[in-house]
Amino acid sequence: MTISDYVFTVIVVFSVFWYLWLYTNYKRRFPPLPPGPWGLPIIGNLPFLQPELHTYFQGLAKQHGPIFKLWLGAKLTIVVSSPEVAQEILRTNDTIFANRDIPAVAPGNTYGGSEILWSPYGPKWRMLRKLCVNRLLSNAMLDSSVELRRGETRRTVRYLADQARLGKPINLGEQISLMNVNIVRQMLWGTTVKGEEREIVEAEFLELVTEMNGLLLKPNISDFFPVLSRFDLQGLVKRMRRPAQRMDRIFDRIINQRLGTGSGSDERVVDFLDVLLKVKDEKDDKTNLTMNDVKALLMDMVLGGTDTSLHVIEFAMAELLHNPEIMKRAQQELDKVVGTDKVVDESHISKLPYILAIMKETLRLHTIAPLLSPRCPSQTTVVGGFTIPKDSKIFINVWAIHRNPNIWEDPLKFDPDRFLDRSYDFIGNDFSYLPFGSGRRMCPGLAMGERVVLYNLATFLHSFDWIIPQAERVGIEETFGITLKLKNRLVATPVLRLSDPNLYL
Repeated sequence: MTISDYVFTVIVVFSVFWYLWLYTNYKRRFPPLPPGPWGLPIIGNLPFLQPELHTYFQGLAKQHGPIFKLWLGAKLTIVVSSPEVAQEILRTNDTIFANRDIPAVAPGNTYGGSEILWSPYGPKWRMLRKLCVNRLLSNAMLDSSVELRRGETRRTVRYLADQARLGKPINLGEQISLMNVNIVRQMLWGTTVKGEEREIVEAEFLELVTEMNGLLLKPNISDFFPVLSRFDLQGLVKRMRRPAQRMDRIFDRIINQRLGTGSGSDERVVDFLDVLLKVKDEKDDKTNLTMNDVKALLMDMVLGGTDTSLHVIEFAMAELLHNPEIMKRAQQELDKVVGTDKVVDESHISKLPYILAIMKETLRLHTIAPLLSPRCPSQTTVVGGFTIPKDSKIFINVWAIHRNPNIWEDPLKFDPDRFLDRSYDFIGNDFSYLPFGSGRRMCPGLAMGERVVLYNLATFLHSFDWIIPQAERVGIEETFGITLKLKNRLVATPVLRLSDPNLYL
């Protein structure tokens, strides 16, 4: 027997035993594991994955039902695609599914995972989330920091107005991205960094955010075969440490400057760093915040707050350029509520139901977190009549739920009117509409994200008309990632709408 024959025989024998083991284990379980496609020995369904996971999972759900399984290497993965099963996970069994499935590379950029996004459900996580919701992202805090956000938006408006006077098309996505990063930075540490140093920090900040989010997205063998994670075979954990260390140095520099000048100056607006440093110094046993906790929460805000609002605004503008009659209707609402002799303020948001409907419809059709953040059950439980083992990886395909024709009439049509007829909110009470998730681990930045999106979308529509250059086309194709993105660049020419030039200052 040749060596190749020997290897082939070993593979065949191993495969037979592997399938027998799987079959025996399935038969022993009652209730059984969810159905799903068969995979290959050892690597399971990995070779058959497609880059656009949300659409791939949608197709598998049509074959195997609203809850099915995949073996991604050694990791059992469960995919849910119905409101009923999602409710069982996110509400009925919320505590059991309150942990995240943590990518091997994640602790490398989040101070060991000691923050909100990846921390296990427990007293420390509850303390951090309560701090975020009640102190950092409360309505009172957001009200007090209106001018921080307004300053960055007006800076973008001035740039767009300059380009409009020249008749120049602009890459709107790039401008929204830069504006959004600067809004987050202002909310985090305000004007601590000034002048020439501010421009340097802004450029480095954007570069590091892009690099770290890119590394989180890369397929990692350590996630598919957790036993190999200690070896970091692809070097991704090592690569993540470099931008994380650079970001840590930015944090240290800004914190030291703030401590040197005092954290409670009356000359500027209180920002997140002020609040965190104050909480750290309170020495309250219920919070007991360390400096690493402060930096971990800043990192949370950096990675969680920079991409999401950007892509919602970009998708919304793309849809409005593709549907000019909807844009015109939104502008008519703005002219009626705001007028043409003043600029949009955040105080106008509550009086703009059609702008809110545009945001809601954008989040339905182009769900920014299409699979939410994967959950990891802390114990074996039964969901949808199937056994869900402890430590399996749970995806909830909200993107597919939002496009289900049994739930939504004409689901592929961009139609904000559907949100004027029925009151859907963002807080996960209706499991057919979950743009921010639901339950304990739903997005804590919801209130801030809503303000940023609505205020800036309203500002862009009120201040400018938008023309598509002849050489460009409005393509609304999606590309999958940690957040759903517009595949093609969004290029448009702004045209001044307001007659008073001073309104663009």
